[in-house]
Amino acid sequence: MTPPTPQQALLNAVLSTLPDGVVTESKLARGVEPEIRVRREALHAVLQLLRDKPDFGFEQCMDICGMDWPQRAERFDVVYNLLSLTHNHRIRVITQTDAVQPVPTVSDLWPTATWFEREAWDMYGVVFEGQSDLRRILTDYGFQGHPLRKDFPLTGYVEVRYDPERQAVVYEPVKLQQDFRNFDFLSPWEGMTTLPGDEKVHLNRITRE
Repeated sequence: MTPPTPQQALLNAVLSTLPDGVVTESKLARGVEPEIRVRREALHAVLQLLRDKPDFGFEQCMDICGMDWPQRAERFDVVYNLLSLTHNHRIRVITQTDAVQPVPTVSDLWPTATWFEREAWDMYGVVFEGQSDLRRILTDYGFQGHPLRKDFPLTGYVEVRYDPERQAVVYEPVKLQQDFRNFDFLSPWEGMTTLPGDEKVHLNRITRE
């Protein structure tokens, strides 16, 4: 019998440690990346166990990011990428939510998670319960909506410009002036009667005559 790979052994150890019903799905993504999906209400306890249990030792939360699946009732995946420097292994933990149900903050486990949670809130509108600093972080304070949602318009809702008359930054509805430009789509060569360098040919002819 072929022994399990280190990644499979890690995944098996995690699954055997967690209580029944906490993990809804598990796999080795692309054959080498341990990944588990956990229930939202158990997320904090699972991540704390992965951090504190010596066999796992995930001291670092490398990233928290979101994914949007608009066709689902709980449209957002919140993805946690963890790293153990002690054991040199990684794991991905995923939970689901919508735009209303909050996800428990993990900033008490990893203080650096504050940045990632603010980013997920800014880009997707995912609410993190217990996060005391849930503010915009990449978009402007007056920004409307959450730009990484699949249903967010590519042009946005408002545009920002500096108005010299008001001497202030103003917000206005998006104006796509390029939609009203006229293009003849002719080849640039068709409208040219002379080419660069032709004047030298004409001068040479005049000199010889």
